[in-house]
Parts: sequence; structure tokens; C-alpha cells
Amino acid sequence: MQKLPCLFANLFQKKDVLKSEKNNLVNIENSIPDDIPAILALYDHAIAYQERMGAAQWPKLTTTDIQKEVNASQQWKISINNQIACIWMTTFDDPYIWEDKNKDPAVYIHRIATNPNFRGQHFVKHIISWARTFAQQQHKSFIRMDTAGRNEKLITYYTACGFTFLGAHLLSDTTQLPSHYHHIPISLFEIKL
Repeated sequence: MQKLPCLFANLFQKKDVLKSEKNNLVNIENSIPDDIPAILALYDHAIAYQERMGAAQWPKLTTTDIQKEVNASQQWKISINNQIACIWMTTFDDPYIWEDKNKDPAVYIHRIATNPNFRGQHFVKHIISWARTFAQQQHKSFIRMDTAGRNEKLITYYTACGFTFLGAHLLSDTTQLPSHYHHIPISLFEIKL
């Protein structure tokens, strides 16, 4: 299989190593093809959790979806003791969600999912710490996230982690977006660097 050109080549050739809330070593690095079954399982678990909570649900992701992100070095993981503890996806372009603000130089973080065996370790704080360095290396001025709906618990958590809540609004054009973005307010968050 031919690997697609890497958008993030040579940025994090070594692992970023941090300490978790439980004093475990936390490695942050790109996901690799061997991680795809675990990534899909974590996303399936997250979707089931969203359904149980009555929240907007991510679409079912396929091996092909994740393979494209892995090949483009857009899929990331936190590993603890050689186990995937948390995953997320990044991009530098998000025009359908951020609309006019998409012209700002930003790193967009999507689909953070935590392994249930590692809940409560505040991985979003680790992701933000990592993203600050990553964004600066890419000459970006913002770290941005969104979530479908107006989940007050998530808004409180993300703002406690350092994000500014920019409000929730309906998107003007959702035809190019997954169904969980349709007919529901989208909450936007950013950190200005």
C-alpha cells in the first residue's frame, strides 16, 4: 500500500512524553495502521455512549475513513503502558463548521475518544498542551474544537481546560457534513495562542 504524503512530517518524530493524573507515562504520537482496529473500537464505544446519553452521535466510521486519517498523519493517540488511552483527529481546514473564521490559521481538533479503562485522567488537558506546541510549529494562531449540541457539562469542562466558549449556532450549510451536524446548534471553542 502506498503511503499518502504526510502533512505533519518530521514534527513529532520522537514521542511527546508527559505524566498523567495517575502519574503514568503518557506518550502522544501519530496513530499507525496497526492501531486501526483499536481506534474503530474506541469510536464505536464513544458512539454507543453518545446514544445512551441522548446526545448527537458521530457517524459510524469505517476502516477506510481511519486509514485515510492515519496515512495523512491526522489521527493521534495517547498511550499509557503500551495501551491506547485516548484518540483524536486534527486538521488545518474546517470551512463548513467554522465558516468565515476558517480563514484564520488554526489547528482543529475532532473526535476525542477515551478508552473507558482510562477515564478520569483529564486527557483534554494533555491534548491542549501538545496542541499548543503543534500549532506553534505549524505557525497557527488558534486551537479550535466544536461539539454538536449545547452540552453544558462539556462546555464547562472545555472552558475549565482553557478554551473560550464562542457560543452555539446553527450552521448555514450542512450538506457536506455528517448528519450529527444537521439541525442542531454547534458549540464552538477556541484557544488563541
